[in-house]
Amino acid sequence: MAVVKSTAKAKTKAAAEKEPLVCEGNCLHEKTVAQVRKGLSIPEDIDATAELFKALADPTRLRIVNALLLSEICVCDVAALFGMSQPAVSHHLKVLRAARLVRTRRDGKTIYYSLDDEHVANIFYQGLLHASHR
Repeated sequence: MAVVKSTAKAKTKAAAEKEPLVCEGNCLHEKTVAQVRKGLSIPEDIDATAELFKALADPTRLRIVNALLLSEICVCDVAALFGMSQPAVSHHLKVLRAARLVRTRRDGKTIYYSLDDEHVANIFYQGLLHASHR
């Protein structure tokens, strides 16, 4: 015998599932659609932005970006800071570099990483601000 839970939340979800996902009538707002179409970003820029967000979608990479906001740092120091192996840190930095979020500077045998530009800091802080507003 199955037990069925009856809660307000379940009823609300069931009601929402019955609502149409598209307009049922003829409600095309041609002027609005034309105006929005003119303002859409080009697909290549949308694809590049998706790659940027993919690179930032990992908490470890966000921690690395957070550290780089505070100082230029080498792979060994990032590994020590977060208790990670050097190969793991190098992998994450490679992803961030491919997304043009970080850049490198060589000093002898040591390679230092820093944020690519101020946009990266802005993206990080805006994301943090948005996530912290509950």
